[in-house]
Parts: sequence; structure tokens; C-alpha cells
Amino acid sequence: MKHLVLVGGGHAHLFVLQRLAKERRNDIVTTLISPSRWQYYSGMLPGWIAGLYEAHECRIDLRSLAQAADARFIEQAAIGLYADDKQVETSDRQRHPYDALSLDIGSETNCRDLTLLGDRLLPVRSSHFHERWQDILGQARVQPGYRLAIVGGGAAGVEVALAARTALARVQTSTHVDLVCGVNGPLRGMGAIPRRLAGRALARLGVTVHRHRATGTHAGLRLDDAETLEVNAVIATTGASAPQWLRATGASHDVSGYVRVDHHYRSVSHPSIFAAGDICASTTGQVQRSGVYAVRAGPVLAHNLLAALKGHPLTPHRPRRRALYILATGDRQAMATWGPLSGSGRWAWRLKDWIDRRFMRRFGQP
Repeated sequence: MKHLVLVGGGHAHLFVLQRLAKERRNDIVTTLISPSRWQYYSGMLPGWIAGLYEAHECRIDLRSLAQAADARFIEQAAIGLYADDKQVETSDRQRHPYDALSLDIGSETNCRDLTLLGDRLLPVRSSHFHERWQDILGQARVQPGYRLAIVGGGAAGVEVALAARTALARVQTSTHVDLVCGVNGPLRGMGAIPRRLAGRALARLGVTVHRHRATGTHAGLRLDDAETLEVNAVIATTGASAPQWLRATGASHDVSGYVRVDHHYRSVSHPSIFAAGDICASTTGQVQRSGVYAVRAGPVLAHNLLAALKGHPLTPHRPRRRALYILATGDRQAMATWGPLSGSGRWAWRLKDWIDRRFMRRFGQP
């Protein structure tokens, strides 16, 4: 019997569990380790913030998926990995041996410039995000002039700002939403058309855009032009960082702490370790950190984990050159980008909603 340990309930591991449920292998013992039985689907987070989805529509039950795959489910966070000894440690200080290990735990929000905000700060990747967002809505409902700032001008920052503005305007007309996105403005790195579409959406909903860097202080958000925004809450979408404990695993990682993998999603230093999603850094440079690519990695990762345990050849991942990106704009509209082509409107929201609901149905969400 071989022992396969899956750490994290990310997008790619959903496909691994589905493959195991279909094959019902009697030569493999599988364990899934995750700090929560619920895996919230990131693609539907903006719609949930805007009030377009209920929480149960956006989350996947990892415990049920594990049961269907005849896998043991451990509801603990991973806090350590001993790559040379083939053991992973969980937050209850238990060590779990493995023959093959796969990491799909996602990344953390980099908030190092915002920590002085204290309990006003909410990282978008926080495990308590859903509960804290409900608190923000409750406070805005009873506090006229409530001010929320989103720091970070990437796709997540734009989507969260637009979704939050939609929700807050519904509970209290005097609320204010700021997007602090740096000197290059929203969607830096994307083409001119999607950036223009994003700018129009932000203006249409009344989100104030600040093209400055921000630092958290006890007084609020201090911008690099010396202005201070007195805010009630700040949602950080300020880029990703790897969990600190990954640096001490013994497995090869890049300068940022991400696990270095080859085109099989296999560790370049420890053949028994695989990693997918935001937590890996590909030596081929072909894998981007986005939900789109994490989903596409799932079937390849599933095949390679089982092949590695049986000593069979692995399949390389050859990502497509282009991917369809759809960003929700908060009011049942969205913008879609496919290579050089971009457009926006209610049609894009309907397409996104159909894609997201189809994904959820695949993993047991009716």
C-alpha cells in the first residue's frame, strides 16, 4: 500500500479527489489535510461580496469529496514539511508519513506595509474573510459615511472594489469606497482596452481611484503624496507571498519561498513531492498564478500523482498560450478578455455565471 497525502483543498486537488473517487484504488491510501472542510471558490467571491450569491453556493465540501474518494480527512492546517523524512506536520503537532505528497494550499496576502492598521485590515486571502465581510456590512449599515479602502490594483483589487461598492451602496447610500492601486493604475500589465473598461466601471459605480502607494498607520492609509485616508476598514489584495514554513522544508524553492517544480508539477529536488496552484514556481516559466491555470493543472496533477506511485511515466503539462479572463464588475456586469480581444456588459456576466456554476456542479454543488 502506498500513502498519498494531499495538503490543501485548492482547485487542482479537487480534480485529484474526483479521479480517486472514479478509480477507487485499493493499492493507495489517501489523506487530505485542510484547515477547513469548506473550500470557497475564488471565482465566485466578487459575486458573493456583491450579494449575488449565497455562501453555500460558493463553497465545496472537502469532507464529502474525501469520503467519495475513500480518503481520510484531517481538519488541521499544515505547519511543517520534512522532505527528507517524507513527513508533513499539522497544527496539532502530529506528523503524517507519505510516499507521495502534493501541495495545493494557495498563497498568502502580502500585507507587510499595512500591519499598523491592526484589526481594520482584512487580507483577501484570510481564512476569516467571509465572516469579517459580514461584520463590515453590519458596521456600514449603522454608520453613515463608512469608508472602505481596497489596496492593490490587480484583477482581484478591481473586482473586490466594484463588488464592495455594489454591496455597500445597497446597505447605506453614504458609504465610500477607495481603490489604492499604485502609480500605474488599475490592471497594470494588461492591455489598454481592459484597463479602459475597468476605469469606466470604477467611475460608473463611484469608486475613487488613487494612483499612489499606501502605507498603513494608526491614523489610516498614508499615501505617498502625504495624504492620509481615514478609513474604517481596508481589504488588502496586495499580491501573494508563500507561507513562511515552506522555506524550512528542505525542498527546493525560489527566492520568494515557492516550491520549484518541473513541467510535471514535481519538485525539482524531491521526486516524492508535487505542488500546484499559487504555491509552486515552475522552472519552465510557463505556469501563471491564477485560478484558470490552477484548474487546468488539476487533471495533469491527478495523472502524475498516481503514475508516480506506480512507477509509470509522467505527463508534462503544456499550458495553452491564451486563457479567457472574465472579471466581475459588481452590478451583474463583467468584462471579458481573450488575448487581444476585450468586451464588457451583461453578456459577460451571464457567461461568467454559467462557467462558475458549471464548475461548482462538477464538485457536488447543486
